[in-house]
Parts: sequence; structure tokens; C-alpha cells
Amino acid sequence: MNFLFLGYGYAKGNILLDPAIPIEDLDSRLHSFAGAYVRAIDVFGLSGKFDVIVPFAAGDWSGLLEGQAGSTSRTGFGDPRLRLSVNFYGAPALEASEFRSYSQNLTAGASLQVIAPLGLYYPEKLINLGSNRWTIRPQFGIANRFGQWIIEAYTGFWFFTRNPDFYGGNLLQQRPLWTTKIHLVRSFSKGIWASADLGYGYGGRSVVEGVDRDTRISTFRFGLTLSVPLAPQHSIKIYVVSGKRVERGADFDGVGIGYLFHWGSK
Repeated sequence: MNFLFLGYGYAKGNILLDPAIPIEDLDSRLHSFAGAYVRAIDVFGLSGKFDVIVPFAAGDWSGLLEGQAGSTSRTGFGDPRLRLSVNFYGAPALEASEFRSYSQNLTAGASLQVIAPLGLYYPEKLINLGSNRWTIRPQFGIANRFGQWIIEAYTGFWFFTRNPDFYGGNLLQQRPLWTTKIHLVRSFSKGIWASADLGYGYGGRSVVEGVDRDTRISTFRFGLTLSVPLAPQHSIKIYVVSGKRVERGADFDGVGIGYLFHWGSK
């Protein structure tokens, strides 16, 4: 099967796209758009998927840099993301006709996402939509169904390559970032489902020209999601999300909506 997703989100608050940036009292307004293609695949008898996501954003930032007030705007593409996911336990590859009789129990899987440095990037600017470096994200997850409820848990890491042209030619390095997420999903009639989402990220301290910055991330994210089918091949997804930092990281509130179309089932 194939899936096409188009989404829009709006967020406001302290939204730094790179934690190494030394900006204080940051206020941001960010409009984000995303297009994604997902292909469900058979991986040697195991269910899997491949997806690619292309983000586009328009935002305004204002804050204090070394005690001086300033503001800026950016509009353009962010770094595209490619991911391969495989369920290695409890979820064999199925035809659509077989899926109707499939009953989910314990499922375990893993994914590997690569974020390519192709987004808008100005070496002489602090605020950018691209990162000018590669990011590798392995993730592992388990899920289990209990009647109409599904519990999902994930843990993973972000590994970053070097950015040799950070803000005027400096060398930026970033230590790995650890993340964990939990989703509690409730299924309703007619294909409707809703979820409560909780995530936490820790680590990711930045190193500029060999000097550690006080940028260790420690932040929570909370969210609610609702998915409603419009027709057999069409659905919409609505979400609200909030980020709350403990030490460093994004501190924001956001809302979004997405449209999903699928085709190719047998």
C-alpha cells in the first residue's frame, strides 16, 4: 500500500532549531508544512515501511543576542528525512485480505531514519531551517493491544555529524541525544482513533571549536491526536502539542492538521 500525507502546523514559544545558538528570551512564531510519502513493504516476510518527509517552514524569531535585541524571519525548505522501519516480531507482512482477520498482540520493531543536510542554510546566520550536517536516528519500539486500547513505547538516539561551517566558519559538534516516547491509543467505531502522547529528550550538548556549551537538552513533550476517516481512502488527523523544558530545549505550544490518502491495497 501507498500513503500520501500533507500537513500544516503552527507553533509559538521558545523554538530553537539548533540548541548551540546563544539567544536569550526567544519568542518564535513558526508555520510548518510537510509532505510525506509512505510505502508499506514486505521485508523477507516481515511487515515494514519506507517513508520520506519533506518539510517547509516560515517563521519569525526575536530575542537577545549578547544583550542586544534582534529579530529575523526565514522561509524555505528544511532538511528532508528518509526512514526504513521493520516489525521483527508479531507483525508479519500481510495482504489486505489477510489483514482483515489479523489480531494484534505484542509487536516489536525498529527503524532507522536519516536526515539529509539539504535545507535552507546560511553559514553567516544563527537562525536556519537546515542543519548543514547529517543526522542518524535509530529507534526501537514495542506495542501491545488490550481490547480497544493500544500502548506503544519507543526509545532511540539522535547521532549528529559535524557542521564545519557554523556561524562564520566555526566547527560545531553535538553529543548524542536520547529520546523516549509513550503513546496510549484508543480505537473507536468507524475507524476513528485518538491518542495521548508523552515524550522526553535528554543530552545533545553542543561543542563549538572544542569548547562545551551549556546546552544540554532536557525537555518533555505532551500531545493529543485525533484521526477521523472521511471516506474509505481518506482521513484527517488533528493534534495539539506542548513542549516544556527542564534545562534546555524547545518550550512551545502548537496545533496542526493533516490529510492522509492511501491507495494500492488488494
